[in-house]
Amino acid sequence: MYSVVDPARGVLVEEVANSTEEEVRAAIGRVHAAYPDWRRRGVEARAGIVARAAKLFAERADELAATMTLEMGKRVSEGLGEVGIVVDIFRYYAEHGPALLADEPIDIRGGQAVITKGPIGALLGIMPWNFPCYQVARFVAPNLVLGNTILLKHASICPRSARAIEEILHAAGVPADVYVNTFASSRQIPAILADPRIAGVSLTGSEQAGISVAAEAGKNLKKTVLELGGSDPLIVLDTDDLDETVNATATARMRNCGQSCNAPKRMIVLADIYDEYVDRLTKRVTEYYLPGDPADPATKLPPLASAAAADEVAAQVAKAVEQGATLRAGGNRITPGAYLEATVLTDVTPDMDAYYEEIFGPVVIVFAARDEDHAVELANDTPFGLGASVWGTDPDRNRRVADRIDAGMVYLNRAGGSQADLPFGGIKRSGLGRELGPAGIEEFMNKKSIRLG
Repeated sequence: MYSVVDPARGVLVEEVANSTEEEVRAAIGRVHAAYPDWRRRGVEARAGIVARAAKLFAERADELAATMTLEMGKRVSEGLGEVGIVVDIFRYYAEHGPALLADEPIDIRGGQAVITKGPIGALLGIMPWNFPCYQVARFVAPNLVLGNTILLKHASICPRSARAIEEILHAAGVPADVYVNTFASSRQIPAILADPRIAGVSLTGSEQAGISVAAEAGKNLKKTVLELGGSDPLIVLDTDDLDETVNATATARMRNCGQSCNAPKRMIVLADIYDEYVDRLTKRVTEYYLPGDPADPATKLPPLASAAAADEVAAQVAKAVEQGATLRAGGNRITPGAYLEATVLTDVTPDMDAYYEEIFGPVVIVFAARDEDHAVELANDTPFGLGASVWGTDPDRNRRVADRIDAGMVYLNRAGGSQADLPFGGIKRSGLGRELGPAGIEEFMNKKSIRLG
């Protein structure tokens, strides 16, 4: 069952029945049958449709933001920001898609060849709830331009977002059978991946979901892209303005109520400024990030996406304290609704669960580093490898440290974030493949070699 439960109030708003087995099979048949005609339309025609989709997303920004607030508790301003990057993504691939798909001549021994860039078929997209529109856009926009067709399974708490996205794409000119939304359940995923008509799968979600989907996809020899969890380090080497650094890093962590895969979750601060950083961060978190209605523009800390999510994060914090961590601020559940106080933890050590696990909520863990080498050691001591950031006054030093961090993305004097023209993805247990930028259109691409003579 797909359910909309207002996380600010804990009230059930809507329920949607799962697609039946027959409906899922029919949906697979539709996207498979639509593929030959869609790929033959030509990249310029497909890019024009994607450009119109960008315009329609922009026109419906207020509606989409309000839907996200209702479904998963996102603050309205953050919802509008999310739609903004969705528009950027569709515009980017509409504008750059034709050039990215141009034939690539190569010289070979004894002759010449060309590499053509085409689609591979019907794809399954499995999307999460934390960014209901953005996560879909970064998978859908490049693949529509490339010529693939799409069966989309959204998160079970986002049926309204799922419907709205499908409506916008169809209104823009995407044929009804080229993009099909399904309310399939998780238990139906193995059968979809086993179907020979599905050529690949992209999943954004939890580590466990990624393991399950990767196993099924591998068993059926399906191309896979996975964007999973992260426990991103944020290293503070030094600063000219500690208050500015504290406020900026707190903002990066608390964005989307801490429910971002690539949010900085582990602040690693050099010892000479550690104590003052922790004091000021604790004050900032306590005084600024106060819970409120996500529909109120004044609110800084909305609810988490669900009561179950809030309970899980509260339990992780309690377990950390039980194992010896110091609770500097917050940690308490607030009801009604799915609220958790903004939280600061210190003195977390490798023998505690919180040291290695991802905490997906408004929780900051701060570590003291003896020196630059120790900071890098702490940063890399994680099973994840999505993103990281380095903060400091010396650009050469920042770059030197960034080069030593094991992650798919590193930002200097900024954290997290995403933009249409910058590849996004991780290593280790944070996933496989890349989305966005030039790399994002290549994952489900057939790079065909044609020898000319």
